[in-house]
Amino acid sequence: MANKRILYVGGLAEEVNEKILHSAFVVFGDVIDVNIPLDYSTNQHRGFGFVEFENIEDAAAALDNMDESEIYGRTIRCNIAKPMKMSERSMKAVWSQDAWLQENQTKPEKSDEVEEIVDT
Repeated sequence: MANKRILYVGGLAEEVNEKILHSAFVVFGDVIDVNIPLDYSTNQHRGFGFVEFENIEDAAAALDNMDESEIYGRTIRCNIAKPMKMSERSMKAVWSQDAWLQENQTKPEKSDEVEEIVDT
């Protein structure tokens, strides 16, 4: 079940950070947390974030007023955040899959020292 106090905010411009997002939403009520996930390969945010309000009513007011509004020249989308779906595949370690093992398995390098030890 979704927590109706947390909003998903999509379509964020690159210039938007957590402080700016907080400032845009705090006018609707007490904001508990703002989170903008980063893409670790580029160290930039991925264009969306989450805003958590103290009260459900405040989140509903923000949703009604901020959906399809504009921040830094970009139209944003707001929805009630949905929990991540956990599949059986996401619960397994990547190395438990045969395909991953075959691609990433390292073969021992032959060295002269190993051959000398075996010969003696």
